Amino acid sequence: MIRFNLVLLLAVLASAFYLVHTQYESRRLYTALDRAQALTHKLNTEHEQLQVRKRAEATPARIQQLAILQLQMRPVNPAITQYVSVSQSPAPALGTAQP
Repeated sequence: MIRFNLVLLLAVLASAFYLVHTQYESRRLYTALDRAQALTHKLNTEHEQLQVRKRAEATPARIQQLAILQLQMRPVNPAITQYVSVSQSPAPALGTAQP
């Protein structure tokens, strides 16, 4: 009878240790999940902010301002336009060999 009681006591102790370990593991996984969800929220917020910034940087007014200030470009003006003329030599037909 004493052996049976010892076996039952060991089974209860093993069950209790397993229960404590399972609860600990559950808490650890829950905190990891919570951290991952917080990081996901942070990354989504950052992504949205970057999308807004990208749209703001790509406006035509911003691009024109950058072209004028950084690239020293200027609007087209007929006074400074140069026209290139093309000679009227016949263009070779496609598929014909040139000597």
